Amino acid sequence: MAIDSNMLDEPTEYPVVSLSDEDGRQLACYVEKNIDVEGAEFLLLLPVNLPIEIFVWEPDEDDDDEAAEILVDVEDEAIDELFPSARAVLAELDLILERSAYTLTAAGDLPEADEDDCFSLDISEDETHPVTEEFQMLATFFHKDAQYTLCTPLEPLLFFAQRDSDGSIELVDPEDFQKMRSQLEDKLFDVLD
Repeated sequence: MAIDSNMLDEPTEYPVVSLSDEDGRQLACYVEKNIDVEGAEFLLLLPVNLPIEIFVWEPDEDDDDEAAEILVDVEDEAIDELFPSARAVLAELDLILERSAYTLTAAGDLPEADEDDCFSLDISEDETHPVTEEFQMLATFFHKDAQYTLCTPLEPLLFFAQRDSDGSIELVDPEDFQKMRSQLEDKLFDVLD
C-alpha cells in the first residue's frame, strides 16, 4: 500500500501523488491537506478522477412483496467480470472507466445531475445509528440476468495517508485511523478554520 510520491506532469493547484495497491494498480490523488500530529505528517487525499461504485439489484428478503428489490454493493471479486460491460456503458457518456487502486474511477466530465438521478443509500451495518450516502446514478447494464447500476458518490471520497521519515507514503490502516480519528479531525478542523 505504498504511494509513489512522484508528481504528475499536469500543473495543478494541489500536489498530486499516485497511490499503489498490492496488485500494482494506481490511483492519482490530489493532496488536499497536510496535517501534523505529534511530529507525524498525515495527508488527506482526494482522487483526481470520479470514484465509481457498482451496485446490483437483488430481491429484498425483508419485504413481503416478491417484486421488491434493493441495491447491494458489488463485491470486489465480481468487478473483473463486470468491468468490460461497465466500461462500455460509461464510454457512451464519454467517461473512461479505469481499474484504479482502492476504487474504480472514471476520467471525463461528470454528466449534469438531475433530481431523478440522485438517491440515498443506507450504508451502515448498525441499525441504531443509520449512515446514508448520496449517489448520482450514471448508467445501468445487465449481466447474466442481473441489473447493475453505475454511480458516483456526491460527497468526496477521501483517503488518509501518512508520510514516513524516509519520505514514503502509506495509507493509514482503518483500525489505526479509528484510534487517532479525534486527533486527526481536530487538526483538520484547525487547518480548515
